Amino acid sequence: MARMRGVVAGITAVCCLGCGSVGCARSDAATRGVPAGDPVRVLRQAAEALVETGTSRARTSLEMATGGTRVTIRGEGVYDYRKRLGRLEVLLPQDPAGDTARLPITELLAPGALFMKNRGAGVPADKWVRVDTGTLSDGNLVTGGATDPFAAAELLRGTRSAAFVERTEVGGTAVRHYRGTADLGQAARGASDANRKALAAAAKGFATARVPFDAYLDDQGRLRKVRHRFSFVNGRQDEPVAVSSTTLLYGFGAPADVRLPEDEDIYAGRIAEQ
Repeated sequence: MARMRGVVAGITAVCCLGCGSVGCARSDAATRGVPAGDPVRVLRQAAEALVETGTSRARTSLEMATGGTRVTIRGEGVYDYRKRLGRLEVLLPQDPAGDTARLPITELLAPGALFMKNRGAGVPADKWVRVDTGTLSDGNLVTGGATDPFAAAELLRGTRSAAFVERTEVGGTAVRHYRGTADLGQAARGASDANRKALAAAAKGFATARVPFDAYLDDQGRLRKVRHRFSFVNGRQDEPVAVSSTTLLYGFGAPADVRLPEDEDIYAGRIAEQ
């Protein structure tokens, strides 16, 4: 437990968040099918299918494991793939000692930036904290406690190898399950302007640029669920921390009105370490 406290403290020093995992429904009665073309090509196009769709609801989860202990953080909200804007309510677990229940943090996701409200630790209740995601060693794939849904999809642009696994269901929708490995550097080179800098930072900051994943696409090529497995190097930890990030997308076309805070609403003071 002492080791986990150090790991969580290291991540929360930047954004007061950690990591977790989320599950989706799977039906044994799902019909078998064949993949819709070459898996690598299909997966590299998944982000474009989301842009064409416009918006969706999202659930996120990050799970961090080290020393036999797991910490899980969950989020839920909406995302606009054309504007590259999202809003999530992120629910933190109890502190590592199990003494304090933390209030949810509101996160606004924008190109190159993460805004957080209810950050705590010296930040006024009516102020937002802004973080430049391009300066984070993980590109905010881990630090924010929730992987940006569009960044999760754009990471698949770096797919190096992939195979069709089976036909199954996610949330009652028929999907194709693919398993493969993506390269963060290649994903950054093929990403939109909104995510290129952040993914490039992650390619340098993670223990390895190779990211194993499981992705589930519907018959329109839209990403319904993706689970990435990262190896995160923490300054307070001698060995890499295993991180599983899962993003679930549903409710396509749902309203996603995301308004970023005004300059006067952004906290400019020092953030206390928790």
